[in-house]
Amino acid sequence: MSKMLRSAGAMGIATFLSRILGLVREMVYTAFMGAGAEAGAFRLALMLPNLFRRLLGEGALTAAFIPIFKDKEKNATESEMWRSANAVISGLVIASSVIVGVVILGLTAAIWIGHSGYTPILRPNTTYMLSLSRVMFPYLILICMAAVLMGMLNARGHFFVPAMGSVILNVVLIGTVLFVAPRFGKTLQNQLYVLAAFVVIAGIIQAAYQLPTLYREGFRLQWVSPWGDPTVKEVVHKMIPGMMGVAAFQLNVVITQAIAWHTDNSIVASFDAAVRLMEFPQGIFGISLATYLLPTLSGLASEKKYPEFRSTLNQGFGYLSLINLLAVVLLLVLAEPMVRLLFERGKFTAMDTYRSSIALACLAPGLIAFSLNNITARAFYALGDTKTPMKISSVCLVLNIVFGIILIPTFQQGGMGVANTLSGGFNLYLLIYALRRKMPQWTFKELMPQIWRMLTCAILAGLVAWATARACEIQFGTNGIGSRLLSVFLPITLAVGVYFPLLVWLKIPQAKEIVDAFLVKFRRQC
Repeated sequence: MSKMLRSAGAMGIATFLSRILGLVREMVYTAFMGAGAEAGAFRLALMLPNLFRRLLGEGALTAAFIPIFKDKEKNATESEMWRSANAVISGLVIASSVIVGVVILGLTAAIWIGHSGYTPILRPNTTYMLSLSRVMFPYLILICMAAVLMGMLNARGHFFVPAMGSVILNVVLIGTVLFVAPRFGKTLQNQLYVLAAFVVIAGIIQAAYQLPTLYREGFRLQWVSPWGDPTVKEVVHKMIPGMMGVAAFQLNVVITQAIAWHTDNSIVASFDAAVRLMEFPQGIFGISLATYLLPTLSGLASEKKYPEFRSTLNQGFGYLSLINLLAVVLLLVLAEPMVRLLFERGKFTAMDTYRSSIALACLAPGLIAFSLNNITARAFYALGDTKTPMKISSVCLVLNIVFGIILIPTFQQGGMGVANTLSGGFNLYLLIYALRRKMPQWTFKELMPQIWRMLTCAILAGLVAWATARACEIQFGTNGIGSRLLSVFLPITLAVGVYFPLLVWLKIPQAKEIVDAFLVKFRRQC
């Protein structure tokens, strides 16, 4: 089994735990706040620091810094490597603090101006959303710090431990909803302010969790002036054009959510529930694989091992296609049973389930594109090219806005899903086209026949899942927890039981490696 599969699998286990807890968090959230205007305000407010986090921390900064950090690991002294890391971290603290201060001042001014005249300009729900944003925005500093520390650990070969940081984050947020927020205030609006404050506290804990492992590697957190530092200059030079390259999907979601908020406040929360479900398979393997590939491809590019670079990239495409093609068809055919099982309780109604399932079905076809965009963008960054992904993402963001304006007023959540899927597909096409021009030797001659066979097997597995789910609903109904569990997990089990044996029978190498790895683990446990 390849090192890629082992490393992505190790991180995938931790990410799987995080995603499971993330779904539990969303279940607790939806039961606690429903899918109304207050829930939409909270989710949209949280998207703002999350967007900047992906642009600065998990996105452009780590994509620009990790190749440089990896190069120093191979070609410089260890003390210089850690000194450069501290200089970048110091610069990040300054930049994120300035952004937080400016945004909080801007939000305060917007609220004051919106209510300073005789006739308020802002709607009450918008004012509430901006107020929640003020409380949560300092989360940006902490989560950016955590993201860079996680990137350093990944570059040093640690994948499981840093990925567990999200597990801790989710535990804190779940505990806040269950035990803290309901005790403060009698209205949901007041209770959501408490939840917003604990988002910041959870960020502190997640950042602090990364430090012990880094300390064992030899890192010591200290202030190093970023002004004039050559590493900081190089990172900034590569980061600025790349800020839109890695975070294309998140920007798309925020833009469509903003258009939806303007159209109807109630759309936002039900669509966000669909996004969380769609991100589950993407996060378990797609993000894990992309996280592994950035330092790996950077190391190969630094050593000018371009045949290995192309082979590793194709290997990543193959693994990701194999897993996500099955995920796409399962999300399509089981959208409503999944949403019903996870979210339909408390203040989340059957109508909210219907709306979210439509959004999920429209988002699902874009899963392949969203995941492959992460890998392809990181290939550009590993080669030192941050401008090309930025240009492509800029074009696709404009397309997404156009699609959103056309589709959302009529199709609401479904229009949001289609807009994101279409723009993600265009983004992937343009990234692959540009990368093939940069690397003419990079081809899909061996991979494409395998992907077509994977797609055929995925469709057959999806038909099995759909027929099984329909039979379960007819036989047992949809009201009890037992029938809901059966309508989701029995179809998934049978679909997996069809998909992987077919792939192994067709001699798809990626499927054989995954099945062999599972059998080895199973025999060890026995």
